[in-house]
Amino acid sequence: MTSETMASPPAGRLKIGEKTTLDGQDLKILLEASLAWLKTNQQTVNALNVFPVPDGDTGTNMLLTLQAAFGEIVNSGERNIGKMAHQVAQGALMGARGNSGVILSQIMRGIARGLDNLDTADLTILAKALAEGRTTAYKGVVRPVEGTILTVAKDIDLEAQAALGEVTQFEPFLSRLVTAADASVRRTPDLLPVLKSAGVVDSGGKGLFYIFEGMLRHCRSLTLDTAISGVQPISILNLENAMEDIEPGQDWEVVVDFKPNSSLDLESFYNDLAEIGTSIQLGEGDGMYRMHIHVTREKEHEPERYIDTIGTRLTIKKENLMAQMEDLNREAKNKINFLTVEPGQIAVVAVSPGEGISRIFASLGAAAVIPGGQTMNPSTEDILKSFENLPTDQVVILPNNKNIILAAQTAAGFTVKKVTVIPSISVPQGLSAMLRLAPDGEMEHVANEMRQALKDVETGEITIATRSVEMNGVAVKEGQVIALHNGKLVYAASSIEEACLGFMAQAVGKSHERITLFYGAEMEKQAVNRLVDKIRSAYNKMDVEVHEGGQPHYQFIISIE
Repeated sequence: MTSETMASPPAGRLKIGEKTTLDGQDLKILLEASLAWLKTNQQTVNALNVFPVPDGDTGTNMLLTLQAAFGEIVNSGERNIGKMAHQVAQGALMGARGNSGVILSQIMRGIARGLDNLDTADLTILAKALAEGRTTAYKGVVRPVEGTILTVAKDIDLEAQAALGEVTQFEPFLSRLVTAADASVRRTPDLLPVLKSAGVVDSGGKGLFYIFEGMLRHCRSLTLDTAISGVQPISILNLENAMEDIEPGQDWEVVVDFKPNSSLDLESFYNDLAEIGTSIQLGEGDGMYRMHIHVTREKEHEPERYIDTIGTRLTIKKENLMAQMEDLNREAKNKINFLTVEPGQIAVVAVSPGEGISRIFASLGAAAVIPGGQTMNPSTEDILKSFENLPTDQVVILPNNKNIILAAQTAAGFTVKKVTVIPSISVPQGLSAMLRLAPDGEMEHVANEMRQALKDVETGEITIATRSVEMNGVAVKEGQVIALHNGKLVYAASSIEEACLGFMAQAVGKSHERITLFYGAEMEKQAVNRLVDKIRSAYNKMDVEVHEGGQPHYQFIISIE
């Protein structure tokens, strides 16, 4: 959606911002504006990751959730705002991804309740709906934490109540909500120490701010497709995920490293590139900038020509988008063979971040695997579809990621099957739980055994730091290799080998018997073998196994039992 698509209303018809009541079509237009602005700022939200790891995905999760919500009404001519809001809420609920997406869907669900069956809504009713959205979101979280998206939703609600009687039109009402959301986001580090320690604001709260700000920008006829909020570090550009959203007609992906002749005018830079292509990203690091863009075949050389006018080109990389998509589709066709589940047996559905790990889950008796993990959280609907057609009514879900548990629990509430979510937060925990599976056992007993198994394993994760920070007494510089122990940052090093051995020195105890390493998609087999040889030498009384995991972002996932 661009400023050109936001045409002025016909003569005699009020703009949305000038109205005192809204209908279903107004809601549709506002939601589209929110979607456009959140998409523009998706990577900014992703960058607000507490840990300096390359897997920030809050912006992506919220965007995909909002896309699902808008997809439910994109062709709807409904003018009843209550009915439209319920369609939006249903789309958001089924498309919800990650904790932030699920909470966003709950906010929308509450708002729909507040607008139930109403043809139109004035400011008083809208304020009531926002209050219902806040209440529903808080109830949907077992242990609400302040300093998160929940706090921002609460502060938006409080400002909505305060604005009643002081403003009469929608735009000044909305303006106050956006100002309150911005202030609330800025306060989140004061409410949540881990945010202050990391030097960031809450990502989910920031995403909610952009959703409301997108509505306000539409009311003010401001552009929604150009982000000028700043430049992200090169290490978190997340160009791999740019492949998920290839626009029709775009033939080439172009990445140019350059040094500008003078300070970049970000607004002009983005506006100029928007005339050339789409999926524009800009990163900064190591004294240079990295520009990413998708272009048509006819404009293949225009990005580099443009860069030549504003600076010195260092390197250029081009990829054929259509060829890459064909490769991705070919890989998707390589299905894994799962064991057949009989009626009455217990079926396990596991979330897996890599093909190698998926094969291991299948070998241990999983009935289905959902691709997912960091940066690729499955939606509520994805999880629901994974088990609805299995020939049994007893299902266990292993999320294997703390950001997928809430979506799994939501999916469990949408089926008549007996579904139990085992709160595994890592791949090693999920695999440990699989060892307790007894398909013909009694459901409650098996589920309890699988829960107990989560305590039998220590999890290590090795990755590259995306920014400099000090957390948990560990000083980290951007680009260093870091180790996480059960999700906690514990070690920083100059090499993968040093990080792995440093992690193990802290995590391996006298009672442990086995070390299992799952190497990621970026690791070369020769380097893996060298490291494993050193680990076997250092821990010669333990069993050391190694498997191809195929996971992105993490060079190793380590299990210690």
